[in-house]
Amino acid sequence: FDEYKDRQGELIKGIVRRFEKGNNLIVDLGKTEGILPLREQTPRETYRPGDRIVALVKTIDREARGPQVILSRSDPRLVEKLFEAEVPEIYEGIVKIVGVAREPGARSKIAVHSRDGDVDPVGACVGMKGSRVQAVVQELRGEKIDIVPHDKDSAKYVIAAIQPAEVMKVVVDGSDHRMELIVPDEKLSLAIGRKGQNVRLAAQLTGWRLDIISESKFKQLEDESIRGLALIPDVTEEQARALYRSGFRTAE
Repeated sequence: FDEYKDRQGELIKGIVRRFEKGNNLIVDLGKTEGILPLREQTPRETYRPGDRIVALVKTIDREARGPQVILSRSDPRLVEKLFEAEVPEIYEGIVKIVGVAREPGARSKIAVHSRDGDVDPVGACVGMKGSRVQAVVQELRGEKIDIVPHDKDSAKYVIAAIQPAEVMKVVVDGSDHRMELIVPDEKLSLAIGRKGQNVRLAAQLTGWRLDIISESKFKQLEDESIRGLALIPDVTEEQARALYRSGFRTAE
C-alpha cells in the first residue's frame, strides 16, 4: 500500500498472469500483483497470460483481499497519460490537456491548449506524419482519437469539438446552457455520428447540451416562427424577423 499509494493516476506496465472468476485479470507488476476488473476493461480488448499490458493505476484498495492495486484500461485519464508519455510539450507543461471525453474502445476526443503562442497544441499532439497520435491509437488497440483546440469562446470550442462535421451557424441559449448547431443537410449524419456518438462526446467534452439541426429543418422552423410573430397586431414581417434575430421564437 505504501509503495503504490502515491502512484494513483499514473501509467504502469505489467504482464497478464491469469484470469479470475468474473473475467478479472491478474497482472504481475513486479513486486506485487494488480487487478484489472472486468468493469475497467475496454470492450473488444482480449488478453492471454504472458501478454504485456499498460494500464492506469486507478485506486489502491487497502481493505481488499488479494491484489490491492486496482488498474483501469477504460478510464479517460489513460488517454491523457498516454499522450503525456508521447508528447514532450505536455510533459513539460507547454501544452495542456483541458478535457477528455471517451467511449472506451470506440472513440475519444481531447481538447488541448498551448501556453506558448508559437506552439500549435494540436500539431504537437499529432506529431510528424501523425506519429505521436498513432502511437496512442496503437496502444488503445485502434480507438479513434479526435484532437481539438480549446477556445475560451464557447461557440468556437463547440464547433471544434463537433469535427469532422462543419457547422454553418450556432444558436446559443446561455440560460439553458444549450446550443443549436446548424449543419448542411448532407453533413447531418456525420455531425451526429454513429448511434449519436460524435455529438455525445462533443457535449461531454464541452459541458454544453447540443442539438444538431439540418439547414433545411432550421429554415423551416425559422419560417414558422417568423410567420407566428407576424400575427401579432401591428407587427410587420421585417419587425417579426428582427424579433426572431433577438431570440424571440413565439408570439407568447
